[in-house]
Amino acid sequence: MKKSENVIETCGLPLVFRLGLADAAIVPAAMPRRAEAIRVFATSLSGYQKEALVKSARTGMTWRLVSDEGENLNGHDAAPPPLGFFAAGLLAGYMEEMTALAIRRNVSIRTLNLTLDNFYTMKGSMPRRTMVGGAQSVELTVAIDCDLTGAALQQFLADAIHAAPQNGFVRKSLNSIFTLTKNGQRLAPARVEEMDVEPPANSFTNDAAKDLAPGTAVKTNPVTGLLLQSAGMSPPSKTHVAKGSAENYSTANPPPRPLHVAATATLRDDGLKEVFQQLHFPHSSQWRFLSEEAPVNGGMGRAPDANTLISAGIGFCFMTQLGILAETSKLDLPSYSIYQDTHFSLGGASGGTQTAGDADAVETHLRLSTSESDQLAQEMLDLAEQACFLHALCSKPLKTKLRVLEIR
Repeated sequence: MKKSENVIETCGLPLVFRLGLADAAIVPAAMPRRAEAIRVFATSLSGYQKEALVKSARTGMTWRLVSDEGENLNGHDAAPPPLGFFAAGLLAGYMEEMTALAIRRNVSIRTLNLTLDNFYTMKGSMPRRTMVGGAQSVELTVAIDCDLTGAALQQFLADAIHAAPQNGFVRKSLNSIFTLTKNGQRLAPARVEEMDVEPPANSFTNDAAKDLAPGTAVKTNPVTGLLLQSAGMSPPSKTHVAKGSAENYSTANPPPRPLHVAATATLRDDGLKEVFQQLHFPHSSQWRFLSEEAPVNGGMGRAPDANTLISAGIGFCFMTQLGILAETSKLDLPSYSIYQDTHFSLGGASGGTQTAGDADAVETHLRLSTSESDQLAQEMLDLAEQACFLHALCSKPLKTKLRVLEIR
């Protein structure tokens, strides 16, 4: 199969940057129902390459991010996969609440390293229109040196996890809702739940970011360096071995097993969270993310916050399934885009609410440009939602399984 054009590389822009005020104004903000509303405007670029402009209603900041797939989908591996953005955002959210709760409870943390393992399942086949994506409970390992030990430390960390707004997607059952527009005309979805609202005006048509340029977050600076960059191949998994095999998780021609996405996070001296996202199966690259909350949430906004990363990941994952369907079924789908809104509460610790962090169901407005029939357009939406790993994660109540390593 011939590879598509590598637009992410040829456009010459950094993988992540914040838009200046003039460019940011072209993306309308979502109307918040909670403390924060994140709007993702994402478009297909070439093959599985996608670009998103992600705007916060709370801060007004708009970030540009791109995503790609690896060799397993014949991608260029030019940017992180969608599940990588979600893992990085979830881990950044957990770390934010742990550090904020420590301040509120006067707990001194001397060392804090987090490791996240996400597992996803896949049944059926996209060419046969039977593919179903699934998600398993999150596994979180916390290596920590602080004033607490034993049961008190376990409770402290459990409280911090519960306080993370992003954890609302994990612990709740949230069925996503949609609108569908084909060639400018709205259609009623066939199976998924429809939103009783009009889609946002399509105010921006992206052409490989030709009209965009880095704004206040420049390509490099002496404090942060690149906000997102490749970090070579992911290491083999040391903890999750294939059943019936003594080999590591990431091997050639492995037996059937879940997708394995991992991430590790540390807090840098300058206050930025440094996240290394790894893809163990299928084995692919690792990516180094930097993340920081915006000024209204106690940070400086030098890098995308947790809500931005996690929202982009959900939108990118849904769009990947559309791309797979179009390619495997040879459908006419030259371009497609989404407006996606996600709504978050403040953090229980970082926002001072002292309650569980929360999120609402994902709202997605899908636009298709296609010569296919209305019925097939409806089927595209249904199958993409059914196959999407992250819409599956949101729809099923899961747990965050906590493992604590006390450092002394």
